[in-house]
Amino acid sequence: MARKVARKKVAEGRFTPAKARNALAVAKVVGPAVLPVVTPFVVQGAAAVRERLERRRARKLGVAVDDLGRFSGRGGALHARIAGVATGLGEVRGKPGAAADDLAFADGAETTLRQLAAAVRAAERMPTTRRKAAHRAVSGELDRIEEQLLKTLGV
Repeated sequence: MARKVARKKVAEGRFTPAKARNALAVAKVVGPAVLPVVTPFVVQGAAAVRERLERRRARKLGVAVDDLGRFSGRGGALHARIAGVATGLGEVRGKPGAAADDLAFADGAETTLRQLAAAVRAAERMPTTRRKAAHRAVSGELDRIEEQLLKTLGV
């Protein structure tokens, strides 16, 4: 709103360079007196905004806020998916009375997940087009593994 008023005054010619200098002089005098009072509120507001953004990003990736740092970078979402699939494979192994086929799938998928994680880490340093192609390939393979995992878990 202050900008709108300032623009209007500038357009009307009522805001002159001399008035601008006077306004800056007043801000220099009043600013230090107001700053200690306002600073804690600004810092608290910034912390709240940052926390909210982190919670939103963690929810989007499907991980806990504490684990968010592990899944940073351009391949962070893929690393989060790989970790989620690895957790699912642990559930397959821990399932009472798991069939030999299910355990063999879990072993093979775990090996594949290690390779996919290495591919995502390697893609971090690639040029954009190659990195995106690598990420698409990894995502496709993860889709296949996730689909088979859901079948194995009976979902």
